[in-house]
Amino acid sequence: MSPFWVLVFVFFNNGYFLDGLSTQNSKRPDVVKIGSIINFDSVIGKVAKVAMEAAIDDVNSDPVVLGGTKLKLTMLDANYSGFLGIIDALQIMETDTVAIIGPQSSVTAHLISHIANKLQVPLLSFSATDPTLSSLQYPFFVRTTQDDWYQMAAIADIVEYYNWREVIAIYTDDDYGRSGISALANQLATKRCRISYKAPMNPQASRSDIMDVMVKVALAESRILIVHTYPTGGIDVVDVAHHLGMMGSGYVWIATNWLSTVLDTDSPLPSGTVENIQGLITLRMYTPDSEMKRNFLSRWKNLTNNLTGNGHFGLNTYGLYAYDTVWILANAVNAFFNHGGNISFSNDSRLSELDGGNLHLDAMSIFDGGQLLLDSILKVKLTGLSGHVSFTSDKSLIRPAYEVINVIGTGIRRIGYWSNYSGLSVVPPEKLYEKPPYRSSSNQQLHSVIWPGQTTETPRGWVFPNNGKQLRIGVPNRVSYREFIAEVPGTDAFTGYCIEVFTAALNLLPYAVPYKLMPFGDRVYDAAIGDIAIITNRTRMADFTQPYIKSGLVVVATVRKSNTHAWAFLRPFTWTMWTVTGICLLGVGAVVWILEHRINDQFRGSPRRQILTTLW
Repeated sequence: MSPFWVLVFVFFNNGYFLDGLSTQNSKRPDVVKIGSIINFDSVIGKVAKVAMEAAIDDVNSDPVVLGGTKLKLTMLDANYSGFLGIIDALQIMETDTVAIIGPQSSVTAHLISHIANKLQVPLLSFSATDPTLSSLQYPFFVRTTQDDWYQMAAIADIVEYYNWREVIAIYTDDDYGRSGISALANQLATKRCRISYKAPMNPQASRSDIMDVMVKVALAESRILIVHTYPTGGIDVVDVAHHLGMMGSGYVWIATNWLSTVLDTDSPLPSGTVENIQGLITLRMYTPDSEMKRNFLSRWKNLTNNLTGNGHFGLNTYGLYAYDTVWILANAVNAFFNHGGNISFSNDSRLSELDGGNLHLDAMSIFDGGQLLLDSILKVKLTGLSGHVSFTSDKSLIRPAYEVINVIGTGIRRIGYWSNYSGLSVVPPEKLYEKPPYRSSSNQQLHSVIWPGQTTETPRGWVFPNNGKQLRIGVPNRVSYREFIAEVPGTDAFTGYCIEVFTAALNLLPYAVPYKLMPFGDRVYDAAIGDIAIITNRTRMADFTQPYIKSGLVVVATVRKSNTHAWAFLRPFTWTMWTVTGICLLGVGAVVWILEHRINDQFRGSPRRQILTTLW
């Protein structure tokens, strides 16, 4: 066996580092082509575009990163269209591209992943959060951001923390929305909670369409509303909800990270929008504070000052992940060359036979080093703007974590954190990573919340629904014992002790029970309340609760408060009773003396002695 040298290579630049092994050197090209598919005018896309361009400049400005090779990034606008996203992907792959950053949309990612699988071109998406994209069906899809599976786990923990049991899911009816809500349902099930009503919306829903959906939501029982949609659609939802009076006391609104993305990017928001979102809870992907992150934030204003189309906008967390994605790919390309990889493509005979017109389908070819580059991507370990970056065996980022945010006034207030390591906490996740994991319910903590309606009292989470089936409750309508139950004259309402016991029991239930009280008659009832005697014939037709009033004879007497003194023992009897008792005793004594005087020496003697003996 011929000897070979193993070179341990450690790369460090601008805070990014990569550990790798090199078995041989390959000739590096001057340029490596990569592509990107985003929506230029979207809240996420406009930030990601600037961040990726900055990352490309940083990578190419340092020849040490890729050993003199430069990255050439081609960005195309999908313009919110899955069809255009496919066209963009085909155009990019015609130009010997080794990887694509994107697509931005989960819907488009599902479509393009099939092309990537065929041509073995890795897709690195910083914003496609659909959990189903992690399946084995898409081996060349790599998510460089947090998975919605963990975001829904955080929401489920929040629901359990406040002892709610049912929620309503409002979501966009596409791959992104459906998969996210499916993950939410699974996570809630582990907490013995559930989604009581699903309210899907068309991805291109108009205000009228949203109004129809929200009217149905308003009629439902639960007041815990989870909104999982896109930034623009989410703002429209809360605007319609505010118009319908659904942003007041008793409601709980939990928005997925679309709201925090809007707040980070487009602040200050219009006053009307700020008013609509008061008291909402939202999540933000957690990125620990670092000097690298602070330096990039200070650069951000300069990076966006020269933009005229969108004007100045803030940096959201997707921008941080987009920047890191470029560095992940740069480090992976470097490792790819260190492992002897070469940029070469092979033609597919089946593609060569296609006549694609202007698409030039025959120009597309399979990337020979696609699998090696994919393996290099998944082995990357670096510290970026979003924190430590490393992938698990299922291609997910390690240590998923979120900030829990409460919208108050014109700003936001962080009320805690969630991490997959320790659940809800008021301590930053990186401090908890130093301790053993502890997920007991008593250990879960959040700061106080200002809920919709400017209240600090935690809403119970439900009301009596307007569209639920009412229970028919029979009540006796008698002329006697009206203190127990009686019909209010001129109305269909009832009052009395039994009604008070019934309503008090209902208020203790963690869910609503709609009902209607109906006087006894020729009807079918679901239940009955009142002073109803439990007899044998009735027990054959119905089940009775434990009696809360004892039957039988009772004595009702007034209670008088009096002072205690030495003669208190005389109170059981009146003076007349005591006098009669004394006379009776004297009479008995006289009878005994008469009977015993003649034959008993004890009843003889002086008169004084005979009197004392008689009294004794």
